[in-house]
Amino acid sequence: MTPSAIARRGLLLAVTGVSLYLLAPALLEVFGAFDELNEVSVPWFAGMVVLQLGSYGCMWAIQRLSVRTRRWGPIVTSQLASNAFGRIVPGGVAAAGAMQYSMLVRAGIPGAAAASGMTASSLLVFGTLLALPLLAVPAIAGGAPVDPNLARAAFAGAVVFVALFAIGVACVVWDRPLELAGRAAQAVRNRVLRRREPLIGLPEKLVDERDIVVAVLGRQWWKALLAAAGRWVLDFLTLLAALYAIGSHTRPSLVLLAFCAAQLLGTLPLTPGGLGFVEAGLTGTLALAGVGAGPAVVATLAYRLVSFWLPIPAGGAAAVVHRRRYGVRQGAVRESVG
Repeated sequence: MTPSAIARRGLLLAVTGVSLYLLAPALLEVFGAFDELNEVSVPWFAGMVVLQLGSYGCMWAIQRLSVRTRRWGPIVTSQLASNAFGRIVPGGVAAAGAMQYSMLVRAGIPGAAAASGMTASSLLVFGTLLALPLLAVPAIAGGAPVDPNLARAAFAGAVVFVALFAIGVACVVWDRPLELAGRAAQAVRNRVLRRREPLIGLPEKLVDERDIVVAVLGRQWWKALLAAAGRWVLDFLTLLAALYAIGSHTRPSLVLLAFCAAQLLGTLPLTPGGLGFVEAGLTGTLALAGVGAGPAVVATLAYRLVSFWLPIPAGGAAAVVHRRRYGVRQGAVRESVG
């Protein structure tokens, strides 16, 4: 390892350590509510696990379409293992990507297909996440009443899913929505950061990245878009289920905004998997959404146990399965989903 690589790794570890130190109070507050998890019954936890399995299933479907393979095994094991690895090491996103790429190639996926497919799936999933907050604006502006029924919450999730899919279709079929969104984001950024060099070309960049995704997915883009919408909606419903499990019936549109903020915080590379940032952000934004401080902490802990901590041992098991099945490097065989 070169001195520069050692220095970069040391700097990353230092930044991670400082970040975790500063976020320690929020983490201790969340984990301090462990004894209060008895408020969440076993059926609720089981439902949350099922929702998370569905969310992961959607992610596997996206990657399977993106790398153009008929097999599920390499996709499932490599995604679970790399996802778990990215949650325990600093700079987890880059490390997880490199690990999954090597695992896919070892399983016989062509290197070019693995690289382009992973890039396209990441762009699609992250782009869908960025569109989520837009769906909460009409409900908040209209003053939709809080409905305590879980069935109504599920209906809200279905509405979010349909609206998210519609927005995605519009962005694939027409350039105009992406250009308008890019101009708006560019204008806000340049107005907020006036002292920095103005950002230009964002609308065109969004269109170019959309073209990359569509080129990789081909005629299967709509299936991948459905899966991308399902991936976030099922994850959102997991958080909503955690709130309902402890008797908190906050307006789903406000919970959606809290969920989006937490997911964006989770993309920060300062700590593995956004550890600390998500806990602090989610408890704070849930409180702003009208959830009491105590219930917000318990719901955050329940949600993170299912969505963050439980997949780590699952990823370890997936790594063992992948090594036993694809441990010997196989020849890359080109496949397609037809």
